[in-house]
Amino acid sequence: MPNPSVLLILEGTYPFNGGGVSTWAHHLCNKVSNIDFKLYSINASFEKESKYELSENISEVIQVPLWTPDEPYDYISYGEEYYKTVAKKEWTTDEVVEQKFIPLFKSLLEFIYSEDQNIEDLDIIFHQLWFYFEDYDYKETIRNRHVWTAYRDTLAKFIIGERNPDASLIDITIGLRWIYRFLIPLAIVNIPKVDVAHLTLSGFPLIPALIANYKYGTRIMLTEHGVFIRERLLAINKSEYPYFLKSLLIRFSEAITRLAYYKADVIISVTTFNQKWEKWYGADPKKFKIIYNGIDPEVFKPGSKPAHLKGIPTVVALARVFELKDILTMIRSCAVVKETIPNVQYLVYGDDQAVPEYTRECLDLIDELSLQDNFKFMGPKSNPQEIFLEGDISILTSISEGFPYTVIESMSCEIPVVSTDVGGVKEALDESCGFTCKPKDAEEIGGNVTKLLLNEELRKKMGKNAREKVLNNFTLNKFIGEYEDVYSEIMKSKKPKPKLAKIKDFS
Repeated sequence: MPNPSVLLILEGTYPFNGGGVSTWAHHLCNKVSNIDFKLYSINASFEKESKYELSENISEVIQVPLWTPDEPYDYISYGEEYYKTVAKKEWTTDEVVEQKFIPLFKSLLEFIYSEDQNIEDLDIIFHQLWFYFEDYDYKETIRNRHVWTAYRDTLAKFIIGERNPDASLIDITIGLRWIYRFLIPLAIVNIPKVDVAHLTLSGFPLIPALIANYKYGTRIMLTEHGVFIRERLLAINKSEYPYFLKSLLIRFSEAITRLAYYKADVIISVTTFNQKWEKWYGADPKKFKIIYNGIDPEVFKPGSKPAHLKGIPTVVALARVFELKDILTMIRSCAVVKETIPNVQYLVYGDDQAVPEYTRECLDLIDELSLQDNFKFMGPKSNPQEIFLEGDISILTSISEGFPYTVIESMSCEIPVVSTDVGGVKEALDESCGFTCKPKDAEEIGGNVTKLLLNEELRKKMGKNAREKVLNNFTLNKFIGEYEDVYSEIMKSKKPKPKLAKIKDFS
């Protein structure tokens, strides 16, 4: 009898990119027993090589590049017979688009902009969209002239005019391009039959899970790391997009988040912090479960500081260099520490080329504050357990997190942590093993770093407490056991294959 199967759906992470979610996924796929994992990896561009050695538990990797110049199926074969691909293009006529697709497309837009939303209606819309794209071509459909006309006319009812005077033609055109990209997974209808579709965020990667649910009755579960909608709102509000594009992104993201919570049978959070946001967006608390991230304490264990750093007050960070990690505040905190400890070293390990313009802003600030000898980007390192042993303390300055691995990894190495109070950090890091500070408060962060660097006895005491807390609460064995239990529970009862819902008039 074959093992139960799980379609693990990811965006911009495993197995082609690093980070906390990738670490989580790698642990899951390597350690959970008797599960056949299939990865559905959504990426900005086409990725040629995995950054991880994949477990034998992974039988298939489906990659969907969203933002490439060509379509995903121009790069990758998704198993659809050639004759059917050609036939779908031929069948996608003006008449078919106008009669079968346009009513659905209008309903989707009207739902997004409606102030009175019933989430079951959005489920029906996506069910019908999947059914349409089973027979007709995605690219030929969305490029059809009737789609632009319907898009323009529908938006005119909601946003054009006094309510939105800055909606230019280019803004509206970009909006349609975004919708085209967000919905691309609807073109990949040849989804493998699996028992569970496991989402790693409550955003647009929901679409392949919906297809599996509609096609096979596949159960859906969600693990929320950072809160997708919270981080999306932070990014949108900070962006320089005009009002129309901000509104479109927010409304569409909120709608898809609500649908993810509605469709999921189980909503796992890596921290209780997430559940407040999930409730705000309509999630049923009866579906909630907490599973903390776990690490191997035999890998992340106490050790000696490298000889070349002994006697040098050292702060280490393991962080991808981009806005959510707020490296600018970390740099400013270094300037605060330098006032008292002139030879302090901040060593930041992680991808510093992911967002080059942000890295440039960081380097400019380092120059401005004359920290060239104190604050250094070290690039990625393949053995993260060695990073924490280089430091007297570790630091995290993020403005948003789920339950960050870097905190519990550092704690397991008996290295105390100074972190911003975001996400689930306080569920791991209490006053016995480190300090939590207000986000963006360089003075408070720097002050606590200074306090720890100057007090070896306090550092050692906090380090011992930190490892003890990890051993009691955040081990890899505990993490894997809890996921095995959830998979077992969700597979016990199968939902019947859903019947095709009737088309509704959402206008």
